[in-house]
Amino acid sequence: MAFTGRDRKWLRRPRAIGLLAAGAAVALGLATGGTVTQAATAKPKPTHTQIQLLALNDFHGNLAPNPATSSSGNVNGTPAGGAEYLATHLRQLRAGAEAQGQESVTVAAGDLIGASPLLSAAFHDEPTIEAMNAMGLDAASVGNHEFDEGWHELLRMQTGGCLNDGDGQNNQNSCPDPKAKFKGAKFDYLSANVFFENTQRTLLDPYTVKKFKNGQKIAFIGMTLEDTPNIVTKAGVEGLSFTDEVATANALVPKLRKQGIESIVVLLHEGGLPSDPRAFNSCPGISGPITEIAKNLDPAIDAIVSGHTHQAYNCSINDPAGKPRLVTSASSFGKVVTEVRLSIDNKTKDVDRLNTLANNRIVTQDVPKDPAISKLITKYQTFVAPIQNKVIGHITTPSVVRTPDDSQESPLGNLIADAQLADPSTVTDGKTPVVAFMNPGGIRADLASDSGAVTFGHAFTVQPFNNYLVSMDMTGTQLKALLEQQFSGPNQAANKVLQVAGITYTWNPAAAPGSKVVAGSIKIAGQPLVDGTTYRIVTNNFLSDGGDGFPAFTTATNKFFGGLDIDAFSSYLTAHDPYTPVATDRISIGS
Repeated sequence: MAFTGRDRKWLRRPRAIGLLAAGAAVALGLATGGTVTQAATAKPKPTHTQIQLLALNDFHGNLAPNPATSSSGNVNGTPAGGAEYLATHLRQLRAGAEAQGQESVTVAAGDLIGASPLLSAAFHDEPTIEAMNAMGLDAASVGNHEFDEGWHELLRMQTGGCLNDGDGQNNQNSCPDPKAKFKGAKFDYLSANVFFENTQRTLLDPYTVKKFKNGQKIAFIGMTLEDTPNIVTKAGVEGLSFTDEVATANALVPKLRKQGIESIVVLLHEGGLPSDPRAFNSCPGISGPITEIAKNLDPAIDAIVSGHTHQAYNCSINDPAGKPRLVTSASSFGKVVTEVRLSIDNKTKDVDRLNTLANNRIVTQDVPKDPAISKLITKYQTFVAPIQNKVIGHITTPSVVRTPDDSQESPLGNLIADAQLADPSTVTDGKTPVVAFMNPGGIRADLASDSGAVTFGHAFTVQPFNNYLVSMDMTGTQLKALLEQQFSGPNQAANKVLQVAGITYTWNPAAAPGSKVVAGSIKIAGQPLVDGTTYRIVTNNFLSDGGDGFPAFTTATNKFFGGLDIDAFSSYLTAHDPYTPVATDRISIGS
């Protein structure tokens, strides 16, 4: 049955209840965030309609399986993930539901695209949207990474069309097959809490309704991370406003109930952190934003499919009325799929939580590959090969690692910062940057090699965001404030130590937030920092906009945009061929 979209008139083209095995029911009276234990057998009632809900999140364009030896490619040691296997698991799960007379719906909780491997990113994530279409995805909330290339590009993901991006000249190639144009998502991208500024118009549909054969309806509300403007580039969300997830979803409940809809599911791109991440089918000691959100969402909302934290959990969290409610998350990269059996009372048309079951299932690789997805992957592997396999330099070690030392400085962080500092694209009016800053969260993997040879594909795996480099003026006083922000404010609980070039300093972990950088230790080009002196620095546009909790960057002046960070990185490796990792001696621990 087809979805019916809502409020689309303005649009223009351009994780759940604990460890539940089959037949186990939700147990009442559990503490918020507690692990759900086995309860009495909950047999499907003849007076109820059983609907299968399949859910995933944070796929991030991982079409091909990740190495099973990496955390991205296994669940508790079991090799997992890969679009070919995910598609097969989804098909088999649907077939199982159909055999029991159940209809099925498949949804996602954001970040299907963005921060993707080159196989998808080289084509602006068009291959991932095509794969999700082929897998039968019905609806997805918009995550923060859906904004990586800006909201106009997000709309193109929904509606289709091609970009004139130089036919691969800049290592990206929209619509590489001249015989097949990108048609956009067949599923509905949903975002109830993203509005055009100073309007009541949402960027995309706030919700969609799935109708079933016997007249039952389920509304899916899509919710984007409210904090998105702080963790994506400013230009990507220019002209948009992001509202509170709870308030926005709760405001939609009366509107849906007036339409006679009692079964409501929120697809939320925000999540939590269980105390034991290996407990993928329960949620011991879960913490994080999801707990407060779940405790405050309207009791009329029957289940919450969450994401963002890349964790797998299956929880019961009490709603404001004190009743347990399903909260799920399916890890990331297609390694897990959540299977939910929603039991809807035919009389009340509402979900009966006592007869609703959930199970997080590992996407194992012991099933046949889906032939349609295999064909799609093979096609794009052919298109990406000239981009991916181009050798851009060599390294004298098997890899350059992002693992930091005690001061939180890493060999790979130094390499990237050096590359930014050396990039000529940020020089303007004769002013050359003397200091570079790189956010550690933007370094997504170690720099690998093939017997010492580094390809563009290797480099892209390290820096997949296509951020622009920005040079700017900052005073010594502003730089001091910047360094302290690594250990204070939003970064106090989990320090974010920037990777640097051109600057050295010492910090004291035992000192109070706001005074951790040792006085007089900061030097630029070997000379002591002077408060009133202006220094030219370079960073990426994400940090330039104050991302990752660094508002000091927003106080800089005379900003100038250069080229892409990945281009600076690859050019530096070519210019310093072969490259030998340098000592991590720029940041030190002291008192």
